[in-house]
Amino acid sequence: MRDPVCGMTPNPEAAKAKGNWLNYRGSEFVFCSAGCKAKFEADPQKYLAKQKSGSSCQQHGHAHRPPAVVPATQQADHDHHHHDHHHTEPTPAPAKSAINDIIYTCPMHPQVKQVGPGNCPICGMALEPLDPAAAHDHGEYRDMLRRFKVSLILAIPVFVLAMVGETGRLDAVIQPLWRVWIEAALSAPVVLWGAWPFYVRGLKGAFTGNANMFTLIGMGVAVAFLYSAFALLDPSAIPEAYRGAGGIPQVYFEVAAVIVALVLLGQVLELRARATTGAAVRALLDLSPKTVRRRSANGVEEVPLADVQVGDELLVRPGDSVPTDGEVIEGESAVDESMITGESIPVAKAVGDTVTGGTLNGEGALVVRATKVGADTMLSKIVSLVAEAQRSRAPMQSLADKVSAWFVPSVVLAALIAFGVWYYFGHSFNYALLAAISVLIIACPCALGLATPMSVMVAVGKGAQSGVLVRNAATLERFAKADTLVTDKTGTITEGKPRLSTVRATAPATENDVLTLAAALESKSAHPLAHAIVEGAKERSLTLPEVTEFGSITGQGLQGMIGGAVILIGRAEFLTSRGIDASPLASEAEKLRKDGATAMFVARAGQAIGLVAAKDPLKTNAKKLLKQLRRDGLHIIMATGDAEATAKAIAREAGLDDVAAGMTPEGKTDLVNRLKREGHVVAFAGDGVNDAPALAAADVSIAMGTGSDAAIETAGLTLLKGDLMGLLRARKLARAAVRNMKQNLFFAFVYNTVGIPIGAGILYPITGWLLSPIIAAAAMSFSSVSVITNALRLRFTRL
Repeated sequence: MRDPVCGMTPNPEAAKAKGNWLNYRGSEFVFCSAGCKAKFEADPQKYLAKQKSGSSCQQHGHAHRPPAVVPATQQADHDHHHHDHHHTEPTPAPAKSAINDIIYTCPMHPQVKQVGPGNCPICGMALEPLDPAAAHDHGEYRDMLRRFKVSLILAIPVFVLAMVGETGRLDAVIQPLWRVWIEAALSAPVVLWGAWPFYVRGLKGAFTGNANMFTLIGMGVAVAFLYSAFALLDPSAIPEAYRGAGGIPQVYFEVAAVIVALVLLGQVLELRARATTGAAVRALLDLSPKTVRRRSANGVEEVPLADVQVGDELLVRPGDSVPTDGEVIEGESAVDESMITGESIPVAKAVGDTVTGGTLNGEGALVVRATKVGADTMLSKIVSLVAEAQRSRAPMQSLADKVSAWFVPSVVLAALIAFGVWYYFGHSFNYALLAAISVLIIACPCALGLATPMSVMVAVGKGAQSGVLVRNAATLERFAKADTLVTDKTGTITEGKPRLSTVRATAPATENDVLTLAAALESKSAHPLAHAIVEGAKERSLTLPEVTEFGSITGQGLQGMIGGAVILIGRAEFLTSRGIDASPLASEAEKLRKDGATAMFVARAGQAIGLVAAKDPLKTNAKKLLKQLRRDGLHIIMATGDAEATAKAIAREAGLDDVAAGMTPEGKTDLVNRLKREGHVVAFAGDGVNDAPALAAADVSIAMGTGSDAAIETAGLTLLKGDLMGLLRARKLARAAVRNMKQNLFFAFVYNTVGIPIGAGILYPITGWLLSPIIAAAAMSFSSVSVITNALRLRFTRL
């Protein structure tokens, strides 16, 4: 079943699991991504017609090139582009048609989505691509910059004329009335042209019941300019008490012009800052090369990344980026995976090892067989997950949403009250008008709306660069509050790869005899412990004899014939059931178990001849990292299916006091639920399929990227490196993100709480100071910029 938007063939089950499917008019459609689904929902007929057109062409014998895999460096992520463009050279600016095919959304209101750029119908902000890595239309920024430059050039002389003119120093050069007419002529283009987008957005918001910051700005500027124009055209209509020298009324052309210039400056700075919030994702996409060297029967050829198919053999030269996920089939090298995992130490790669697209090859040459391409690669999945997470809303944002719902009407009411109070108590009309305009201008809800979305966008991008994938903003907020961490042992605290640790023999058998027989039987088994024993025999260069009549008794052990003798390996109970006395080795086995190893007895011809033991070692720095997590306020519980003696030994080695041994998948889930009932905020970290139920039950689910797809699909956080360092990074990221959100919300709330009363003139009776609308405009513009700038500080957080 093909995606009707891009033509790719997604896995139907995976697409449905992620919600990327749709029932339209009785027909079911699946999509490769949420972006393609959104495009289809925006204009179904367009893509259905395209589908029919494609089928018609095929019926007439036209050969169509199959959809190619979109290279990350060309068209960003496949989620938000048409896949029938196969050019490989990057272009300075995206074609207009390509821009208009991209889904855009509002950072403050992610429910708003449309094809192509525009403005949010709720808050009036410029929309941005749903995928931060997509080709971005910078038309809004260029337009605001142009309006700002023109407005600034005109507003400066208006301001100078007004300020100097009021002192009377220009009266000898130019008559006061002509000076005011010049102010009006210079400010008119600023107010009528420069501020035009503000009126459009403000009126649109007001008419749809979503009055916004532009409604307030438009009202303030319009009132100042229209009153001034009216006073200039018909000064006799203004009471004589409100006129100045020569009978000229007080006008506010400079106020209107400077406010517009300052607000435009704020928009320019905000748009520039917002453009950097997706820098982390774009940096990830730039990791993949534009072209690759492919080896085939015809020799080596350089082809676009889009043409690479699964199974292709790719040459990766020293210093080159690995083009796609694959398996090394020739060569040895050290690969820098820091851009994906956050781990700075290069990882040695040899034949049989896997490599990830976007990582950087070291000094050795590699030949890699592509195993995943396009949307299936780790890098594409990271980009897709990050793009989705950056649009999610933190629970903390709900407070800002509630305030914003009644904010604008309240501000308009406050402005009217300020005007009425000033006028009623006998102050001049001018003072009353200035107070009302100041309230309208300074009360900007934009900073309030941007407070958490900007923090989330930057934090999610920062996490992606450090090997921490965040599924949604709520996960970040919850992990920052978590007080209990339940962690699996195997693959999380330990390596997950048992190694042979001990071989013991009883005379006349030798240790090599015991290990040879044990490895010969275990070579027939797929159990991880079996692999450890076989690898141990290989390290000693032992030759394994042939095994006949092999048998496996689940949960007990193995048996077979070697050299005419019956060989057994397994638990003590297994040997006892066969009439073999294993007691001479029992104390040694118990000692090994207390040390965290798993011991297995070996018998030959009805007599116990020794034992072998394998141990899953702790991950590097596990003890140190667990200690740091405890210092950060996390109570850590190790949950494992191992026997109690083994589990306690590992816990003791790791410095943990709380252990839950012999845990089944249901047991781990019950443990998580019990802790939640006790009032704890529980995080669960695991990597196996058996961990998926507990991951789903936890408040915060953390999967190791080296683990199973089931665990990763369930988790709210995925640690690509799959180690405890990633867990510590995730905790630091969550704490930093929540702290940043709180700072932004505090700043936005305090700004409006303090700014509105000051704008209304509450300090005038005490200090004699009335806030100028010009200063109010400057404060309003820079409040939003300050919030975004504070959010961008997260990019420099040390994880």
